[in-house]
Parts: sequence; structure tokens; C-alpha cells
Amino acid sequence: MLHWIDTHCHLDAPEFDVDRSQVRARARALGVSRCVLPGVHPDGFDALRQLAHAEGDAYALGIHPLYTRGLNTDALTGVFQALQHHQMDPYLVAVGEIGLDFFVPDLDPEWQEAVYVAQLRMALDFKLPVILHVRRSADRLLRALRALGSPGGIAHAFNGSEQQAHAFVDLGFKLGFGGAMSFERALQLRRLAQGLPLSALVLETDAPDIPPHWIYRTAAERVAGQPQGRNEPGELPRLAQMLAELRGMPLPALAAALWQNALEALPRLAALPSPPRIMREP
Repeated sequence: MLHWIDTHCHLDAPEFDVDRSQVRARARALGVSRCVLPGVHPDGFDALRQLAHAEGDAYALGIHPLYTRGLNTDALTGVFQALQHHQMDPYLVAVGEIGLDFFVPDLDPEWQEAVYVAQLRMALDFKLPVILHVRRSADRLLRALRALGSPGGIAHAFNGSEQQAHAFVDLGFKLGFGGAMSFERALQLRRLAQGLPLSALVLETDAPDIPPHWIYRTAAERVAGQPQGRNEPGELPRLAQMLAELRGMPLPALAAALWQNALEALPRLAALPSPPRIMREP
């Protein structure tokens, strides 16, 4: 069996409350040996850490830009204190999910940027990579990375230009590809997945979000009574098969390369204790 790392999965999300352990078991049976679980707000950090330890997965701590609405500076203090308290925890591999979202309305862009920069400084202080939320915000994110210094990491759900892709790679980032790549109309994204250096890519699901085309339901289908499908980390191997076909390469070679890429992006992954009932390497 080939082994995979889902580099971005919100397994702690409420959508998984009814069957979380079964979801993780299904993914593990399909070869998803590791999941990286990003934090979104300090209120959920303790549960996130406990889940990662229970499942043998990695986690990150940070404030997601969508949670900056109504946020006060106490929350940033909470991030710093959590990073300080858990800095020796081998399951803690990054600061994240942090970044900027200029798509969702009614989010203060200046406050978002202040929260992002504060957490970027924390990552540099604690010598941890970052998991970046990049949504219509690549240039602003890059500007701060150039000004402050780049800790490297992953540009999650990348959907920018080729120039922006290379800019992130030059700053030590891997680019996260997932369900959006599965849609035939995503021509630019597919071109990037096919043409960028293999060393620049990692795979992710963002489960329960960004469902691939075989799960996604259109608005008309939902009105007709078909519920939106829930994305799961177990979809990662099928996404990997699609990426292998786009790049015209054998699936085992892709598995080995993506595993190594994930370890380069998040170096602490290499030292994690062995997950239950699986091999450490592909």
C-alpha cells in the first residue's frame, strides 16, 4: 500500500462530530498515514492537540483569518502562550492556519494583516514553519514574508498565478493542491499542478471543505434535495491518482516525492512517533 500525508485537514470540525474516529480509520485504511490538523482559534487548541495525539497526527496552532472578526488582542496572547507551552511537543509542526482572506466580505483587511503579521513573527520566534491561508491575498502575504523573513511552510489551497507560485517557492514554501484541482474547468490550476516542479507540491483535502468534483453538489442539485457531500481525508489517494495522471508519472513515484515534500515543508513531521498500525514511509 502507498502512504500519503494529508497536509491540511480540519478533522476537529463539527461536521465530523458524529463519526470522527471512523472517518480517520477509513483514511488510514486507504493509506493516509498522517494528517496535519491546523488550528483556527485558541478556543479549540486543547481539543485539537488531544485529537492529534489520539490519532497519531500532527497539528498546528494559529488564528484563521475568518476568525479575526471581533477578535481582540487577548486571542493573540493565547496563541503565543500555547506555542510557548507546547513548543517541545513533537506533534506540533507549524503555526497555522494563518493568513489573509480578501474574498469574504466584512472582514477588516488591516486587522487581518495585523493578526497575520503578529503570528508570522511568532513562527519566526519559535522557529516553526507556517500554514498559510491564501485567498485573493497572495501579494500581500508575500510582501510581509519578504519584509520580516520567511519561515517556510505551505501555501494552502494555492490558486494564484504562476508568478506568485514561484515567489512562494523561492521563499521556501510548498504549494497545497486538493479538491479544486479535480474540476475540469480549473484550467489554470491544472496547468500549475502539471507544470510546476514536482518538488513544489503537496497534497491536501481541507476536509470537510473543498470537496472534489465527485462529491460536490451544485446549487441546483442541493435545491433538488441532494445534500452537499462531505469531504474526508480518505479522498486524498484519489486526488493523488488524478495528479499522477496530470503529470504523466507512476503513482508510487508521486507518493515518494509528495511524502518527502511534506517533510521538507514541515520538518517536525519526520520525527513524529510512528502512527498506529502503519509504516512510517511510503
